[in-house]
Amino acid sequence: MWHNIQNVWRPALEMFILAVGIYYASRFVRGTRGWPVVIGFVILLLALAVVTTLLDLKVLRWMLGTFSAFFAVAVLVIFQPELRRMLGELGNLPLFASAHEQRENIEVIIQTCERLADVRIGALIAVEQSIQLQEAVESGIAVDCAATPEMLETIFFPNNAIHDGGVILKGDRIAYAACIFPLSQRQDLNKSLGTRHRAALGLSEETDAVVVAVSEETGAISHAYKGQLVRGVTLEELRAFLTSVLVNPNRTRGMVEWLRSWTTERPQPGPVVVTKNEGQPLAAPADK
Repeated sequence: MWHNIQNVWRPALEMFILAVGIYYASRFVRGTRGWPVVIGFVILLLALAVVTTLLDLKVLRWMLGTFSAFFAVAVLVIFQPELRRMLGELGNLPLFASAHEQRENIEVIIQTCERLADVRIGALIAVEQSIQLQEAVESGIAVDCAATPEMLETIFFPNNAIHDGGVILKGDRIAYAACIFPLSQRQDLNKSLGTRHRAALGLSEETDAVVVAVSEETGAISHAYKGQLVRGVTLEELRAFLTSVLVNPNRTRGMVEWLRSWTTERPQPGPVVVTKNEGQPLAAPADK
């Protein structure tokens, strides 16, 4: 009986592993530039396999078996950018990133907000977590450079060609700039809430990204997370908030959340909380 059980659970485990691998592989390549190539290649292989089987073409069958060994190399060549992105994101998981590195990334955001707030330059910074901001980056410009206060200041400088829109940070790098974030459609928001803050709130409603905004009109700093917007925070309050969210509150869940990011799951938005410090005016509607 034990021998029969082993004969059953081993194939079942193999089928489960293959099913999970195929599912996440399809989720990974779907929507990429190499997706049409994969579809065409699979259709061609299936057509050739059917023809060789029905007509018993031995030479063609041998050629298909021989060239199938080069399929893995073809995948590496076709999906080289996507594979590099996936491995880079895997390396930036909380499972691998140290708390010291994450605190350094937080200080980059703090210094940037401090400098931009002093000179009244608007900014919108999104820190990507487990859910990829794929829809937002479709309208953005790929930057892929080290995240420094100087580089972020340069991007948001008013005379810069890419200063409009938001910036997406992945780990310690600036991934995209000039991104158009989805605006919040809530009807209970303050009428004085500008477009920049509505975009920050809208992105936080659809993803688990942490979004920081600097008002162009008042220089006030705000942050949005999971559908909650807090306005007019101090630098110390912003540092405490970013630390509580980004510095590995649950390190062991990093791999699970990364795998779940390939599915369509999105966090449910919580109640909107709009606050400000005493003495700081609300942002005007013209705040972009």
